[in-house]
Amino acid sequence: MGVEDLLRSQAPQVLGALVRRYGHFGEAEDCVQEALLAAARQWPSAGVPDNPRGWLIKVASRRLADRLRSEEARRRREEAAARLAPRDGLISPPPGESRTPSDDDTLTLLFLCCHPALTPPAQIALTLRAVGGLTTAETARALLLPEATAAQRISRAKAKIKHVPFRRPGPEDRDQRLAAVLQVLYLIFNEGYTATSGPSLQRPDLAHEAIRLTRAVRALLPREAAVTGLLALMLLTQARSAARTGPHGELIPLDEQDRTRWDRAAIAEGTALVEEALVEGPAGPYQLQAAIAALHDEAARSEDTDWPQILALYDVLVSRAPDPMAELGRAVALAMVDGPEAGLAEVCRLEDLLAEGPSGRHRLDAVRAHLLERAGDREGARAAYQRAARQTLSLPETRYLQMRAARLGP
Repeated sequence: MGVEDLLRSQAPQVLGALVRRYGHFGEAEDCVQEALLAAARQWPSAGVPDNPRGWLIKVASRRLADRLRSEEARRRREEAAARLAPRDGLISPPPGESRTPSDDDTLTLLFLCCHPALTPPAQIALTLRAVGGLTTAETARALLLPEATAAQRISRAKAKIKHVPFRRPGPEDRDQRLAAVLQVLYLIFNEGYTATSGPSLQRPDLAHEAIRLTRAVRALLPREAAVTGLLALMLLTQARSAARTGPHGELIPLDEQDRTRWDRAAIAEGTALVEEALVEGPAGPYQLQAAIAALHDEAARSEDTDWPQILALYDVLVSRAPDPMAELGRAVALAMVDGPEAGLAEVCRLEDLLAEGPSGRHRLDAVRAHLLERAGDREGARAAYQRAARQTLSLPETRYLQMRAARLGP
């Protein structure tokens, strides 16, 4: 594991240790970031210490103590902490608490970053910064935001949860909060797998970070079927990433991909997780989407895809978790089973549901264009491809849609 990966894996544990002992989420998070930056400068030349987490906690704790000491209103808290400080500079844990930060800190931190008082964009930014260990500049790049905007978003999020206790939600609201955690990880992964804007189709850094964090959540909650299903979905989807673009970054659709480039190890792991998730509990949206992804990945050729089974899974998915994008996926599956006209009828039905927002609208027109082309309506397909190309903010998608339109003639 490289220094950068090591630091990111340690970040939530170090932050959790400080917040659990002191509170002061915002100040503690800033000090952890300073400790991570110090390590990034020193460790490549001086070597990684024997206890990386302890080193980071020591540095972050000292900086936090300095900050607390400088604030008169918090002098009593700083003095109490100073009395507990051992000789090596580490902060002693409260009575009965292990000196080694618990792995539960990662999950508690995720719950805190996904507090319902925060908007989804704020939850994502704070999760990447506090749990993912990204700097503000890296978070801004990950979200394609100006650094000042990302800093403001993170600052406001920290202010909103400043006085929220650092503890796991109680049973009464745990399911709701866990759902928010998984939704944030799902959104981060989706942005990494298919960037909504910019020059690249994929953002591998975001996709890999989402998978890493989801693995961490599953390590803490191994029996949660939704967590297992989400990890399976990510692995089965990301397994195709190498085949999704050509040598010049051009988009290659699923039915034209070189399937020998798919990651068979990820597919095997994801398929095993799907089977496990379906046994662990009722099939929720992540498990069902993962089962659909597994059917795509198991087909050696595009024409071998089990579309009737995929359609059946989509039927269950839209009945249990209605979602316009899931219904659009069902329309494609229906077209593959019953013909393009049946799919087009579903697309027309979804017109109003997906009219809001450029992302939904351009995907609707892209599917419409594909089905019109299959039905033999070249002129209608070309017009739909051109509409979709104008609506997307992704350069590779724009080029792909324009190319499909051009192939259908002037």
